[in-house]
Amino acid sequence: METMKQSGVRWIGEIPSSWNTKRIKYMANLKGRIGWQGLTSEEYQDEGAYLITGVDFDNGGIDWENCVHVPMRRWEEAKDIQIQNGDLLITKDGTIGKVAIVSDMPGETSLNSGVLRIIPIEGYSRRFLYWVIKSDEFWNWFNFRNAGNSTIIHLYQGDFAEFIYTFPDYDEQEAIASYLDAQCGQLDDIINDLEKQIDISKAYRKSLITEAVTKGLDKTVPMKDSGVDSIGNVPLHWEVKDIKYISQLITKGATPDDISIIKDDLHPIRFLKAENIQNGILWQEPEFFITKSDSINLQRASLQDKDILFVIAGATIGKVAIMRNALRPCNLNQAVCLIRINKDQCPEYFTYALQSDITTVAINLLTVQSAQPNLSMGNIANIKLPVPPEDEQKEIYNYLTTQCAAIDEVINVKIEQLEKMRKHESSLIFEYVTGKKRVKEVQ
Repeated sequence: METMKQSGVRWIGEIPSSWNTKRIKYMANLKGRIGWQGLTSEEYQDEGAYLITGVDFDNGGIDWENCVHVPMRRWEEAKDIQIQNGDLLITKDGTIGKVAIVSDMPGETSLNSGVLRIIPIEGYSRRFLYWVIKSDEFWNWFNFRNAGNSTIIHLYQGDFAEFIYTFPDYDEQEAIASYLDAQCGQLDDIINDLEKQIDISKAYRKSLITEAVTKGLDKTVPMKDSGVDSIGNVPLHWEVKDIKYISQLITKGATPDDISIIKDDLHPIRFLKAENIQNGILWQEPEFFITKSDSINLQRASLQDKDILFVIAGATIGKVAIMRNALRPCNLNQAVCLIRINKDQCPEYFTYALQSDITTVAINLLTVQSAQPNLSMGNIANIKLPVPPEDEQKEIYNYLTTQCAAIDEVINVKIEQLEKMRKHESSLIFEYVTGKKRVKEVQ
């Protein structure tokens, strides 16, 4: 066995004695669309040169069907980013660090400013570098480089030029790439299958909820048209009401200047954010706290038992949970609203109703073409929901609690399996691109 040596890089550790480390700027040319070219989305069109953006990266390749086009003069003026088959690309904006190797290019192609072209010089494999960038070798460097900065939204070309990685001779680079192509291809098939199973279970959960909160549990009762397309027919004796007519309070929180993750031992005031809210579940982690004076200023969002919490902004818009006394006292930030249901209603039922397709349709209609989707209190107040008699609300809640618990158990098992597979794949890639394991050992 070959002896090992210290790489001199803390996140790489030991490497084989025949391997080397260098900064990427010495092993590849980095080319991107420079600012003075001034390309804007107003120039996008249906014909012309293909333009690769960050959203076009798809499982290590490019989704050509969804690529926009730009005038041919834009392709001609930027020679350094006239893309060729086999080119290695990485995203610099949005979802940073997505990587792809270009293949099956259908015509002349260029890049927008959020994508970088990496052209390794002779002796350095772009296929090997592809796996390096997908590994923790890259991400440990990126996180170390940006330690303490929680607002990083860009991978600067100048910073990326300093990325240091380790490598063997060219033939072993190619052998490692071929090995990882095969092994990770099999793992990705398993991961994709698990993701589909989770999606199917989540869709079934939502359909079960939607059926129960719109049709009830007794399938023999006469029905009537609700007058709302997303609700359809409901039992004849049910009502359909705007949320504002079944609630005593609909309001949202606000964010004070200082939020601490360290609990005040004397007066801990918990501060809930969108991250704490999942479908029907209120998570205590991550923990945020505010001062007692800030809590007084946010009195309107001071939570009570059985208040419904509804995310009204951001990527998790529409997520719902219900407040329990165990978390009090606490307040909300501005991305979450509280709905305090009237005392003659069952809040738990409406927690499920807000997880149904009814709300999904309403959110899609209200946030269409919005780059940053968000809902106003007026939007929330005017969402229409089926309102059974209170005793039926409780029956439906009890039924859905039992049914959803069984589905959630299946989902959680699949999620756990998925995380294990992802960790295994991540570990496998890191071990081979840093020489902890060698391809020749498995051939």
